[in-house]
Amino acid sequence: MPADIPTDSLGAFLRASRARITPEDAGIPRYGERRRVVGLRREELALLAGVSASYYTRLEQGQSRNASPEVLDALASALQLDDAERAHLGRLAGGRGHRQPARRPTPETVAPALAGLLDSLAAVPALVMGRRSDVLAWNPLGHALLAGHLRPDAPEAAATRPNMATLVFTDVDTRELYADWRAKSRAVVGNLRLTAGQHPDDPELASLVGRLTMTSTEFASLWADHQVQACATADYALHHPLVGDLTVTQQTLRSIDRPDQTLVTHTTPAGSPSAEAITLLAQLVGDRPSHHTAPPRTAQQHPDSPGVVPSRLLNGRG
Repeated sequence: MPADIPTDSLGAFLRASRARITPEDAGIPRYGERRRVVGLRREELALLAGVSASYYTRLEQGQSRNASPEVLDALASALQLDDAERAHLGRLAGGRGHRQPARRPTPETVAPALAGLLDSLAAVPALVMGRRSDVLAWNPLGHALLAGHLRPDAPEAAATRPNMATLVFTDVDTRELYADWRAKSRAVVGNLRLTAGQHPDDPELASLVGRLTMTSTEFASLWADHQVQACATADYALHHPLVGDLTVTQQTLRSIDRPDQTLVTHTTPAGSPSAEAITLLAQLVGDRPSHHTAPPRTAQQHPDSPGVVPSRLLNGRG
């Protein structure tokens, strides 16, 4: 299993963030010089953050463990981190001490209040996702919009739950659904990065990242980039096999009682062609037989994946 999953090291995140900032971005003149490093040098970042180069080097190499909030804030400013990235940096820096042995978590169950809210959104495609992007529940429209090729009752048992991250990277139908698959895949990985920083001792999350790293070179490349992204609101253009092209606004609403669970909705502007497509999809869903008679189907494997991914691995965020 790769060493960098999902207990993101502070040093790895700093190095990746430093590599993304060019001297021009940071306002550092280059004078035509040839540079051997991508992005900022350590001493340049240290200068911008107001710390010594030796101290920053020790911090990046894991030899110094107690960076103050002021130092972290200065580094975040120098690296031009957004709010989500700043929070991620703080979690990485604050979680480097001794950890208790990880315990196998119990299977997630959808919060009753979220389940009730999901049932009330009959006209809006929606689903409830757990910490690791597992689909804990979806309404008929949510299933039809995002994963109509899977069994409607797949989320009901932990062993068969789809995982949206796995679907995005290994399932052919899901890949073809998103017009801008690369934007969706970046969002999924960025959100997993945030979750990994929040739960560094989650063995099932580590296992998920390990499987995706082994089965998808595209995921492995994005994971190695160390970018984080909070999936709150985003517009996605879809190529749906039943109702054609439409654009939905995805919104992620977090439960106060169970903060690891989110309600993800997909809305369209009233009177728009996309709204008409959702209405048509709702009509098609209403004409379908009960899911108890639907034949089972596993995820289709993407050519990038060297091995078959079981259907129980399907689901994710982003």
